[in-house]
Amino acid sequence: MIIKRTIEKAAIATMPKTNFPGEIHVVNTPQEVERAVAFLKQYPVLGIDTETRPCFTRGQHHKVALLQISAESHCFLFRLNLTGLTLPLIYLLENPAITKVGLSLHDDFSMLHKRAPFEPRGFVELQEMVRLFGIQDMSLQKVYAILFGEKISKAQQLSNWEAQELTQPQQLYAATDAWACLRIFNLLEELKVSGDYEIETELKEACMM
Repeated sequence: MIIKRTIEKAAIATMPKTNFPGEIHVVNTPQEVERAVAFLKQYPVLGIDTETRPCFTRGQHHKVALLQISAESHCFLFRLNLTGLTLPLIYLLENPAITKVGLSLHDDFSMLHKRAPFEPRGFVELQEMVRLFGIQDMSLQKVYAILFGEKISKAQQLSNWEAQELTQPQQLYAATDAWACLRIFNLLEELKVSGDYEIETELKEACMM
């Protein structure tokens, strides 16, 4: 496998779109949170992401509305604007035995800490991981495109994550982001073991010499 260092947006635009292929579960109550976390605890590695209602007015701020946690075939969308960050979720975020994989985790933690204090344990930051494979782009969309040749749509990014009900496109967008983190991690772990990859040489520099 040849791993590119960077990729242009124009190249991504021509790629087929990817979507989370499994079951999406929207979690609206504290009781549902408890059941969802009990289910997720059986998995050793999970993908994680958050969504916050966008602000279009100066000085306006919103707390994180959604926490997405994904296994390979199940993704749970925790509606924190309805449930808050409850103890079962805090225990999961603090559990060092379960690996949680995300991108730009510092931002996610900053937003989640406005809901409740917790000590994050067992987390892997993909931005640090991909650097070891020569990847210079840091956005989820670009990293995924480099590794899988597929496009993650960002059409729902600025939608209202505090809406009374999340639309199907919102649910799919949110689940895909968390699942994509997990998929990137699993591939890079496989490549670390197999060594079956090469980092693309910087052709532009080579041509100028």
